This record gives sequence, C-alpha cells and structure tokens, in this order.
Amino acid sequence: MPNVIVITDTSCLIALTKINVLHLLCKLFEYVIITEEIYAEFGEPLPEWIEVRQVSNKKYQQLLETTLDKGEASAIALAMELKDVLLVIDDLKGRKKAEQLGLEITGTLGILFYLKQIGVISALKPYFEQLQIAGFRITPTIMEIVLQESGEK
Repeated sequence: MPNVIVITDTSCLIALTKINVLHLLCKLFEYVIITEEIYAEFGEPLPEWIEVRQVSNKKYQQLLETTLDKGEASAIALAMELKDVLLVIDDLKGRKKAEQLGLEITGTLGILFYLKQIGVISALKPYFEQLQIAGFRITPTIMEIVLQESGEK
C-alpha cells in the first residue's frame, strides 16, 4: 500500500495522536495529504511526511460544505481532484458522500487493521480500547466485525 496517495480527515489524525500511533501512518503510506482546513482543525504540529495542500475547486468544496463540515468537505473535494486516492474518513455522512462519489475509503479502525496486517502492531483490541477511553466512538458491531476479520475473535 505504500504507493497509494492518502488524504486523511481530522478525526483520524486526532484519534491516532490520542493513542500515540500517528507516527505509524507513514509505515503504511508514502504520501499522506491533508487540506488547510484539516490542518487548522487538527491544530498541532505535523510530522514532515504529512503534506498540506489547497483544494483547487473551492466552489465544489463550498457545495459539499452545505451538508458536511469544512474538514470533510475539503478532504472529499481534494480526493476528487487527485487520482488513486484512499480517503480516511470516519464521519458517517462524509463516508456516505464519498462512497456516492466513488471514492475508496477507510477509517481509523481500517488504518489500525492495515497496521496489524503488515505486522506493525500485533493486536487491535488494545488500540480499540484506548480509542474508546479517548472518546472515539466505536459501535460494538463494527468492533466485532473488524476483530473477527483480523482473527482476534
């Protein structure tokens, strides 16, 4: 997966920072991009391997902002401008919109799943528990499915 361009929304950056694994994102992806809006929402210094880009089509972004927040709208708008992008987005409305537009998506749990698949982390459950303690909402059904797919159930 290292040659995939990844655009991540704020929620993933915050969640991975809260559980002290943001640095592992660069083990999965060579290119990680966020928008200026996401950088402003994140509000913390970024590692040098995360690139901040502007959305070219601001009108399209503004259209998306009528139903999504600025970060999600900017991430989707930028993903539509680039090719071969994986969009990391957790918000349900944002995910649905991205799917409608034909974008490939994953979420924070998917990132952790990929990290386990390549052997960077050995188990998902402790990270899921840390996320829940940090206030990240995980439905029991989704957690069960991901744990089962990873061989932990």
